[in-house]
Amino acid sequence: MTVTPYRTNLFQDRQELYQLLFRGKQQAIAKDCPQVVSISQEIPLLDPLAVLQAIAQPEQLQFFWQKSSSNEAIVAIDSAISFQFTGINRFKKSQNFIQSVLANTISNGHLNRPFSGPHFFCSFTFFESDLNLDYPFPPATIFLPRWQVSCYHEHCVLVANVEINSQVNLDLILKSLCHHFQIISWSGRSLSTFIQPESKKFIKQESHNAEHFKSSVLSALKLIKTNQFRKIVLASTIDVVSSLPFNLVNSLDNLRQRHPDCYIFSTSNGKRHNFIGASPERLISIRNQQLATDALAGSAPRGTTVAEDGALADRLLSSEKERREHQFVLDFITQRLSQLGLRLQVLPTTQLLKLSNIQHLWTPIQAQLVGSVHPLEIVAELHPTPAVAGVPTQIAQEQIRRYETFDRSLYAAPLGWVDYQGNCEFIVGIRSALIETHKPSQLSTNPYRARLYAGAGIVAGSDPDKELAEIQLKLQVLLKALL
Repeated sequence: MTVTPYRTNLFQDRQELYQLLFRGKQQAIAKDCPQVVSISQEIPLLDPLAVLQAIAQPEQLQFFWQKSSSNEAIVAIDSAISFQFTGINRFKKSQNFIQSVLANTISNGHLNRPFSGPHFFCSFTFFESDLNLDYPFPPATIFLPRWQVSCYHEHCVLVANVEINSQVNLDLILKSLCHHFQIISWSGRSLSTFIQPESKKFIKQESHNAEHFKSSVLSALKLIKTNQFRKIVLASTIDVVSSLPFNLVNSLDNLRQRHPDCYIFSTSNGKRHNFIGASPERLISIRNQQLATDALAGSAPRGTTVAEDGALADRLLSSEKERREHQFVLDFITQRLSQLGLRLQVLPTTQLLKLSNIQHLWTPIQAQLVGSVHPLEIVAELHPTPAVAGVPTQIAQEQIRRYETFDRSLYAAPLGWVDYQGNCEFIVGIRSALIETHKPSQLSTNPYRARLYAGAGIVAGSDPDKELAEIQLKLQVLLKALL
């Protein structure tokens, strides 16, 4: 990848911007291959969610990500170049795709700022192949966005990526870049308010899974007792229908206000479906060759008073059943990372991660990367962890497909980004929902649908009623955001 730093505002210097595009076209001609021109520019502080609201279209790929407690947010809109993969080796194929694009990318501008330069946004389904071929998301989607706006503390960076071939009209590209830059600059400062007419909106929950879930737990416990497996994570869903479309921006704004300690996320398929959620679980983060991940398993509700909250926390920390579930995850992660040759730093004592309505047993893990291991190699090694599948992993996955009556698709799967320097962050798509935000035709009279997902880890000693209550607690996170 060619890198050229600039001090000037490239979007306000049309002559210089044209020269960058012209050099990209020259290189496309010389290499007989399309080139990506990537332009990074530090700009006044914007709200990435407001940018999503201002310029995103339903037929475009989109990705939104925010963690308020870390003062970082990012939005990616439309694709300069994208690819979808099916079947085995999807992580390796995705890695090869990223590397092939970067080999034909020219990066310019403010490249020493956080979140500058090309970023690739990724979503992978839980299973390598979905049983339902009509499900909205393929097993792997990777895209380099046309527009990316990121905020980190008090810095804001805009990245524009343009694919240029030997036949492209540079004047039209220049005009489009400057036009969208102006829209982003003016419209991305704050959210536009929109009040949905409640009198026309009807929400219906289709409750059909509670008894099936409890029956599945009882069946799984029998297999655990006979040593068929030691843990399985079973999920359940709630289906919600509405006469009006679900408002993506309002739902994400609700989530980020209610759950500042979680990763608020949304990814789209460019076909009017969005997968959104508030996940507490990071799969991996890599910054400057420093890897961080978490063992997160074992849960309890929050108390309504300080005393009750403390009692629930003490009970969680001393629970043999919850600590065993947590240890499965910790052992799996440390073993898989050690197999990659990483030397790990693990805290000797388990901690508590306290969220607004739930608390978890938590052990942070760190490692210094050496050599040329790619982030997606690590993602492939870790997914799925026992926190979302079970122990042993392969048997647990087979049993999940036996017990669950729906397709997980992106639920409990890796979602995140990789940049041109090998930095990355991936979360696990739990506490999530698949929502319909638009219809192909305004004449459609079908209701809009949302499916909410949540799961619970089943080990020896699990109680079906308590596991169902844990799932219902998690589902409330999404239900309140949609309403």
